[in-house]
Amino acid sequence: MAVHADVPRPIAEHGAVGNLRTLALVARDGAIDFLCWPDLDSPSIFAALLDPEKGGAFELSPDIDDARRLQMYIPETNVLLTRWLGQHQSAEVVDLMPVPKTEDGVENLIRRVKVTRGEMTFSLRCWPRFDYARKVPEVTVDGGVSTFRCGDFTLRLSGPVTFENEDGGVSARFSLKAGETADFVLDGNDGDVWDKDAVSAAIEDAIEYWQGWAKRSTYTGRWRSSVTRSALALKLLTSQKNGSIAAAGTFGLPEAPGGPRNWDYRATWIRDASFTIYALMRLGYQDEANAFSHWLVDRTDRSPGGEIQIMYNLDGSRVDTEQELDHLSGYGGAKPIRVGNNAAEQIQLDIYGELLDSVYISNKYGEAISHDNWNAVRRIVDHVCDIWQDADAGIWEIRSEPQEHLHSRLMCWVAVDRAIRLAQKRSLTAPFGRWVEARNAISDDIWANFWNADLGHFVHAKGGSDLDASMLMMPLVRFISATDPAWLATLDAIGNELADDALVMRYKRKDGLDGDEGFFAACSFWYVECLARAGRLAEAEINMEKLLLFGNHLQLYAEEFDPRGEFLGNFPQAFTHLALISAAFYLDGALDGKFRQWRP
Repeated sequence: MAVHADVPRPIAEHGAVGNLRTLALVARDGAIDFLCWPDLDSPSIFAALLDPEKGGAFELSPDIDDARRLQMYIPETNVLLTRWLGQHQSAEVVDLMPVPKTEDGVENLIRRVKVTRGEMTFSLRCWPRFDYARKVPEVTVDGGVSTFRCGDFTLRLSGPVTFENEDGGVSARFSLKAGETADFVLDGNDGDVWDKDAVSAAIEDAIEYWQGWAKRSTYTGRWRSSVTRSALALKLLTSQKNGSIAAAGTFGLPEAPGGPRNWDYRATWIRDASFTIYALMRLGYQDEANAFSHWLVDRTDRSPGGEIQIMYNLDGSRVDTEQELDHLSGYGGAKPIRVGNNAAEQIQLDIYGELLDSVYISNKYGEAISHDNWNAVRRIVDHVCDIWQDADAGIWEIRSEPQEHLHSRLMCWVAVDRAIRLAQKRSLTAPFGRWVEARNAISDDIWANFWNADLGHFVHAKGGSDLDASMLMMPLVRFISATDPAWLATLDAIGNELADDALVMRYKRKDGLDGDEGFFAACSFWYVECLARAGRLAEAEINMEKLLLFGNHLQLYAEEFDPRGEFLGNFPQAFTHLALISAAFYLDGALDGKFRQWRP
């Protein structure tokens, strides 16, 4: 069954809806072309975004000549509205996934079609492909109910039409007049078929839920709309059941056009999740911080030596080794498509700093740490004191020989520093002598081995000469003053070598993979914050406004940009949205004169 719409659909031409368990991507032409079911890290049922011929999709659109297509969220929600405007007709589809009221609640995808002007015919095609499009389901049609089965796995599609069985999927055509609606529900074949009143109640409940959550934000600054959308995107990536947070909503979307950089980001990276908690805490969302802290403590309790993995599945289990989905053509031909992630076996020392920073912030503004949790923190910090001089894979997960990375060393310093601060603020028992000695030793080592006097700036690795945008974290974690001459020289070097106006690359060195590195969205927002902290407010503000233009029509972001500013990488990307929140939060305060250059 071929896709009848324009393909490929660009990454940026999508919105996201979800239920705090999984999420679906909805294209501007009305197609849902990415959805994993029932969980975000489950196999896909729709993946036409990665292969329009084989991946599976749920397409729904009106027959309107030369229609203008628009997409928006119901204000301050994750309920999506897609509109078609013609000369004499107009229609819209509301897409949502109701948030279950309990952890054991079932999953539902709701699509309400409405004609707002004129009369028109709609085309519908639903052709799921189970197990990453490796299995075509058996289809049973009974009037307005279609059932898709593959072994023990079942999906049900219901609606006020007569479906026709068509090549492992179903299709329908139906007509509506102005004011009329038609509801379609995809579920796990649980309970009664939904009626119109139940759908209306679900839409109202979803709007109320998301608007209630959004209104808890304490941010009232210049970029409230963008910050609120970023917070809602981050919330979509949280697991209601587990408290964990996914790095992104998808797998396999390329970081370089046509190349092999196609990774699976549907897991909880300690780094990304910790930064996410920091961003949400800044906006007043303490419940998410507490839930993630509880999830994380369970991971540390299973490691008596203080070691933690860089990533976990959403339920806390070990991430699977990579599989290549050779049967899929890939987004824009980018192959191989991978699920699972071999980077889970890497050593990345920076994760301890991000983890301890989030623990520190959570305790500063939220729930006080328990005795058992503090003992887990002590084990982690003692482990950092033992291993901070080791080589590792670094923040960017380069698949080559380990090196001693500045960013990893920096975040080891953060881990020890934040533990010392927390112990002092809460009067907690700690081996202060050992920890202070380690913190000082790490600081001395950074200045001795990562400052290159000949080049006049810091370098990314011991014995190296290259710049790396991860160094932008140095003033953000308060290792160095944002106005220190050594840092300002490094900031200028990053701007001259890695930045193209507002867009910033992670690095320019070879990393062992084919394809050119794109501009990394999170680093671009870090650069804005560093400019603001350096007092270069006019430059920071114009760069912030430029970066906001690179978001899509819904203010969502992927991981990277190509030279034209088009999206690359998995989507929506937590790292990007949390960096946007951080930059907006600090820059807004700095423009209002609220922040000193240095704060404890």
